[in-house]
Amino acid sequence: MTSIDLVALWKTYGNILWEPGQHKETCRVYTEELQEIAVRRQIDSLDNRLLDTVISELRAKGNRNSTINRKMACLSKLLRKHQRNGGIDRLPDFAKLPEKNGRIRFLSREEEDLLVARLAAINPDYAELTTFLVNTGARVGEALKLKWADVHNDRATFWETKANTPRSVPLTRAAIEVLERQRGKAPAGPFSMITYRKYYVAWLKCKAECGLGADPQVVPHVLRHTCASRLAQQGVDIKRIQEFLGHRTLAMTLRYAHLAPGHLDVCASALNDFAVASRPLRSGERAAA
Repeated sequence: MTSIDLVALWKTYGNILWEPGQHKETCRVYTEELQEIAVRRQIDSLDNRLLDTVISELRAKGNRNSTINRKMACLSKLLRKHQRNGGIDRLPDFAKLPEKNGRIRFLSREEEDLLVARLAAINPDYAELTTFLVNTGARVGEALKLKWADVHNDRATFWETKANTPRSVPLTRAAIEVLERQRGKAPAGPFSMITYRKYYVAWLKCKAECGLGADPQVVPHVLRHTCASRLAQQGVDIKRIQEFLGHRTLAMTLRYAHLAPGHLDVCASALNDFAVASRPLRSGERAAA
């Protein structure tokens, strides 16, 4: 029996479907993991048996549905391209698994300060990048690809985004100060001298030193969550937060809605008003004007 070769599909289509960057590297690792499962379980066709086997194996390894969905999205993208090129007649029945709305982790100001201080001791550029991320809500890859030409009038334009839709955001005083300190360090962009891998290694070291080593949610992406959470806590409406972060759907941003101060107070007020308006008048009472 000949096993399928997902790695061969990656070598054929990887550079076509994914732009260079951390997301592409992550998908490559996913593909190798799925290939290992297919070989071990002797899967010989790109059908529903492959999907069922992969999901079962990933769950046995402790992967959450959200993680499995990301890996299956990578597989789906490869197989769709393979089908369009005539490699297979029919796609397996991909279906998104239900995901729990887990608690969103964001940093306190104290945790942020600790991480920035520890990162500065390793490389000041890492600390500057961290401060920039928490003040713009940018993804790490977006910030690393930012060019000096994309910064003007106290705004930054991120051209290479996950949604493939450029967005411009106004810069906070802290973000502007970071960019002023970074000028002259690299001609291409403020953080172009940083590689994600080295930044991530430094992050893990500093995270452990700050007593956060056991928290799996404290990864660099937590800085984006922190930015969004602070916007919600300050009463910025959800639609503006969506545009600021560049979320493709409002549903992605609604995860932060519960943090808005008093955003449901109007509901209690409406019910109070209804109770007063609908209560039968007692003897001698007059209806409200």
